[in-house]
Formats: sequence, structure tokens, C-alpha cells
Amino acid sequence: MRALRNFAIVAAIAAVVDLVPGGGNAATAVLTALLLAFLATLAVAGQQLYRENRMIVEGLSERDRAIVYAAVGVIVLMVAAAHRMLLTGVGTLAWVAMLAGSIVVIARIWVRASSY
Repeated sequence: MRALRNFAIVAAIAAVVDLVPGGGNAATAVLTALLLAFLATLAVAGQQLYRENRMIVEGLSERDRAIVYAAVGVIVLMVAAAHRMLLTGVGTLAWVAMLAGSIVVIARIWVRASSY
């Protein structure tokens, strides 16, 4: 019974978006607000992670710290450019490769710095 109720709620929301004039614009506004809330949450989580591990970050060599900051910058750039890069196959491959490469670089430096 609970699943039927949830399905009815989703169907009602979909009907409103589809049938009400301007429903598509409202849905776009809601999705944009949710995306901004998600990105703000990621920023707060990143700040908290930095605060908790400040000694490790400051203990890195200047080269490693610059590499980590550059990798974080690439990740931010990939999030910002996702809507354009994911339109084509080559763009999608480049997006995934750059995102994965940045994560691997950060993980390797993190493991090396934490192993001492």
C-alpha cells in the first residue's frame, strides 16, 4: 500500500509538471535549487575535511600541495563544465578521464602523506 501511495505522489507531481502551463520552468527552478544546495553541501564538506586534516595538508611538500590544489581545481572545473562536456562522446570521455585522474592524484598523495 505504501508503494502505491508513493507512486501516486510521483505521478501527481509528473502530471503537474506536464500539464500545468509553466510547469517545466518550475521544475527547472526546483532542480537548479537542488543542484545549488548539493554544491553548497559539497563545499561545506570540503571545508570541514580541510579543517580536520590541516596538519597533513601543511605537512605536504610545496610540490605535492600544489598538485593537490590543481587536482581540486580540475574537479571544480569539471563540475562547472559538465553540462557542456557531457553533450558529446569525446567530451564525456575527457570529462571522466580528467575527473578520475584528479581523484587518483589526490588519493595517491593522501595515502603517501598519511603513511608516515
